[in-house]
Amino acid sequence: MIGRLRGILAAKHPPALLLDVAGVGYEIEAPMSTFYELPELGREVTLVTHLAVKEDAHTLYGFAQESERALFRSLIKVSGIGAKTALSILSGASVDEFARLIQRGDLAALQRIPGIGKKTAERLVVEMKDKVGAGALPGLPVGAVRGAVPADPVAEASVALQALGYKPAEVGKLVQAAAAPGDSAEAIIRKALKSALRSG
Repeated sequence: MIGRLRGILAAKHPPALLLDVAGVGYEIEAPMSTFYELPELGREVTLVTHLAVKEDAHTLYGFAQESERALFRSLIKVSGIGAKTALSILSGASVDEFARLIQRGDLAALQRIPGIGKKTAERLVVEMKDKVGAGALPGLPVGAVRGAVPADPVAEASVALQALGYKPAEVGKLVQAAAAPGDSAEAIIRKALKSALRSG
């Protein structure tokens, strides 16, 4: 099991990044919460990781914080929640924000996350309530895009949001409302995800 990687950040195309560890390039999928904390390309970064092994693929997921990985691992044990949905949850809400949604039983907010319907939201509240309480997760106070990704921040944000499960029509509205002159792709995505979680 690969539990941690330290290397040079070689590429980042949300939700995928490439980490050069002693000459070996690791393709890693990560939530936007991790992307917000990444350094510039060419700088060293350490990520805690989770390796998912399936018959047809070995996928490595990376997280800036241990609490994010702990929540990811708890989420993928919930029936109906796969890795893609777990990444969407971590991208749309910080670990502590998600804990508050669960403790409040805020089904409406949970259903705004791609891949979560009413039944799944209800199941999340029931199954996660005890797992996100104070002290339940370490550090709790809380498929890769391949090919060319546009250098334009708005286009890059749009690609990333679609990879997280948002429909193209939703993406257009979210990005248009979130984008401001000079914003990086990460900044646009952060604002769009916050808006998506609160609107509806």
